[in-house]
Amino acid sequence: MTRPTPKEIKPIAQIAGVPVDDEIATRISNSIGPAFEGFEAIAGTLPFDLEPALYPIAQTLKVSK
Repeated sequence: MTRPTPKEIKPIAQIAGVPVDDEIATRISNSIGPAFEGFEAIAGTLPFDLEPALYPIAQTLKVSK
């Protein structure tokens, strides 16, 4: 499990049906990168996967209270 680059994020997002441009792919990489780095020491030992493709959707969801 390594920190994804914007070049890796773009096709993942495209496959998920959430195409992103270069700027958004870079923002996603910068946002989730620390999580990957934090789990680096125990990579492969948890049933856990960070999925950057849905990040733009999560950022634009409107939650009603």
